[in-house]
Amino acid sequence: MTEVMGQRTHWLDDCEMASWRAYIVGSALLEYRLNRELQQAHGLSLADYEILVRLSERPNRQMRMSELAKDIAHSKSRISHQIRRMESAGLVRRDDCPSDGRGVLAVLTDTGMAKLREAAPTHVAGVRAHMIDLLAPEEQKVLARVFERLTDHLRGID
Repeated sequence: MTEVMGQRTHWLDDCEMASWRAYIVGSALLEYRLNRELQQAHGLSLADYEILVRLSERPNRQMRMSELAKDIAHSKSRISHQIRRMESAGLVRRDDCPSDGRGVLAVLTDTGMAKLREAAPTHVAGVRAHMIDLLAPEEQKVLARVFERLTDHLRGID
């Protein structure tokens, strides 16, 4: 440990630094590749695809905007902008929340559902080719446990 500007810093050792850098580069490359494949084949971003999936899994294919933002780890303003773009494409629509006059629902349209069905095989093939099939089943379980722990920790901070 060293002291910088009155703060004690516990620097990363070589193994910790290798883990951190592998995560940063690997996750960025994976996201870039999956996004590019969806864009080229279907004109969808990975973020758009994730919204379509989340809405498709909900009763009546709808979800409060604030809940959707939290579910996919976006800010409310970012999700609002993204939904606005997707609404222009006819993939989703906004409805007032009947149980809360201040709430707004994002609703998956039939066009959005059709786009999701069209894009899903491309996305699943990419996830398999660029991640799942490169890992042994035990590694997949470890990866899931690690990121569930990180997600729980980070969501608990706010």
